[in-house]
Amino acid sequence: MTRMFRRRLAAVVLTIVTALGLALTAAAPPAQAAWPVLQQGSSGPDVTAVQHLLTARGHATGADGAFGPGTASSVRAFQSARGLAADGVVGQATWGALVVTVRQGDAGSAVRAAQVLLNKHGAGLGVDGAFGAGTAAAVRSFQSARGLAADGIVGPVTWEALAGGGGGGGGAGWALMIPRSNLPRSEFDDPHHTYPALDLPTATGVPAYAVTGGTATAMSNSRCGNGVSLVAGGVTYLYCHFSSHAFSGTRTVAAGQLLGHTGNTGNSTGPHLHFQITAGGALRCPQAFALALYDGRTPPSPSSLPTSGCIG
Repeated sequence: MTRMFRRRLAAVVLTIVTALGLALTAAAPPAQAAWPVLQQGSSGPDVTAVQHLLTARGHATGADGAFGPGTASSVRAFQSARGLAADGVVGQATWGALVVTVRQGDAGSAVRAAQVLLNKHGAGLGVDGAFGAGTAAAVRSFQSARGLAADGIVGPVTWEALAGGGGGGGGAGWALMIPRSNLPRSEFDDPHHTYPALDLPTATGVPAYAVTGGTATAMSNSRCGNGVSLVAGGVTYLYCHFSSHAFSGTRTVAAGQLLGHTGNTGNSTGPHLHFQITAGGALRCPQAFALALYDGRTPPSPSSLPTSGCIG
């Protein structure tokens, strides 16, 4: 075998190996986020989803987003019934047994679980347990963004991507403050009447969500009524006039986690959600921030928002 022939043979082999490598890379499925490990003390939308799924599997559990002794007991009962190690920890095996494939037309607690996790990623859905056209569209949008088959069906791969994209104690991301279906986009850029803020007219009882992960404190006073102060990265997001809180005291929340329900408490002339942002020691106009959330875009930095020009 001549030296020239060996060189040509090596070049051919290299070309074949490179082509095979590229083909294998192109055929590889998109990487999925790992299932989060949840246990007593965890909190957030992943926990809420687990609680809904436990109920769907016949182990009724309150869906408050807090992994307490009651949830741990339900998990152990479910694990025992499925022949799993009954340690009360929701890891990969327990997640895999819990999830239920849901699609348009389905209803119930498993659909609520999917809606909660979609909201963690900014969908802004009402958590009503009805898998309608809006939920299907949100699923397809999420799947497309993650490189998954956009079939609108929440199966095991989509469940894992939904749950894995952000931890159970305060995941990354953004969420609209109320379900998108409650108000048209035009309401999210209306000026406030006296100072930089945003009033969103709603019926009483509309769910209000954390726009981002942070530390949330439930409060009540004569001006704000029942409200929540959410602090994240030195920025304070204030929600006012709730009819009810989703929790009491202070807790860590994730984007899309339920804070309360809209109402007419405090200094209010009708049911609505009052929302304001304080950054850099000043009230900021939240309209551009809210519009970005409505559109599914990353919102501008709160410190970059103007301090004037949003008063009617």
